[in-house]
Amino acid sequence: MYKIWAFFRQSMVRIHLFVARIIFKLSGGHIPKSLFSERSGVEKVGTTVRKVDEGDYWTTIAKFNADGSMSDENFVIVSSTDFHYDTNHEYNKKTTEMFVNHIKEVKPDLVVLTGDVILSKFQQIDAIQFAQMMEKIGIYWTAIFGNHEVREEKGFYKYLLMKSFADYEHCLCKHGPKDLFGYGNHTVNILGADGKLRQTLFLFDSGRDIIDEYRAEYGIPDDMTGYDFLKKEQIEFYKNEVDRLREKYGDFNSMMYMHIPLKEYENIFKDTPTPDGKYEPAGDYEVIYGEQYESVGSSQFNSGMFDAILEKGSTKAVFAGHDHINDWVAIYKGVHLCYSLPQGYNLYHLGTNFNKPESEWVQGVTVTTLHSDGSFDIKPRYNRIYL
Repeated sequence: MYKIWAFFRQSMVRIHLFVARIIFKLSGGHIPKSLFSERSGVEKVGTTVRKVDEGDYWTTIAKFNADGSMSDENFVIVSSTDFHYDTNHEYNKKTTEMFVNHIKEVKPDLVVLTGDVILSKFQQIDAIQFAQMMEKIGIYWTAIFGNHEVREEKGFYKYLLMKSFADYEHCLCKHGPKDLFGYGNHTVNILGADGKLRQTLFLFDSGRDIIDEYRAEYGIPDDMTGYDFLKKEQIEFYKNEVDRLREKYGDFNSMMYMHIPLKEYENIFKDTPTPDGKYEPAGDYEVIYGEQYESVGSSQFNSGMFDAILEKGSTKAVFAGHDHINDWVAIYKGVHLCYSLPQGYNLYHLGTNFNKPESEWVQGVTVTTLHSDGSFDIKPRYNRIYL
């Protein structure tokens, strides 16, 4: 039943967007203002990446040389988060323009979005509009949900939102295994020149809020409320998938993406901010770059994913979104804990919270470069370079 109703809904949206684009051209680009993709100078960038294979919850890709062989050149991933597309059309336009500027200049091999992208009351329309925009750009991309995009753990509208992305050729999103919490749990495997697995990306639905359904199962006290956590079946899936891929490819490195940061993010900075609003590093761990201007918005319940990461020894970096004015990357117990930079302007930021000038805001993208020797580097690329 989901598939039939989804087909009808998506067909109506595509017809709506087709008509809207005709009106946009006839009006000389003035209306409708909701077409952020048409108003933002989107152009084709293209890619040398191709799909090699795919399954129900995974896709294997590789970068290719002109002669058709797999390439060992640097593989560049642009990640971003919290676009917060909503009903402020000028902010939507600015968000899109900035994002597209980064894509044009960096020319990444893959884009990864860590949630809270489409929040408007016309969510399904904007989701398809965004997917069509990425198709026009011609770069592979994938995404995971945040805590604001949907108001259900696993239901039709969440299914439909993921399908609105996944139906397009350059989107690598998957609904994921049926026995896992939420939608969007999936992996992206990146091969090197010799067909060896150079990196796997794990993406997990980190949910919304702690709900009563999980209290008895996890022993969560009644007075513990707040943001959600990764569930034990997601952690077991991660551990089993690392084992499966090791059996197939041998040792490999991986990275993990989600919206709500793991509890361990709270250990990098001190608990109390200084008078100017910043948090001081705790001193025990290396902060590579960035600042903390708000307390970490993790779940107060630690379900154990970071322990699983240490146990399996594959994942060297974890990326989260959610906290709009934290932009740091730090090394904690040998693992990079990273904030993907937020992209949106329909949200609180350093201007709204600290009255800082836009030249200091942290909106932007995070650029991760995978090198042929297995090393990687992570760097911020702020929207303020375009001011």
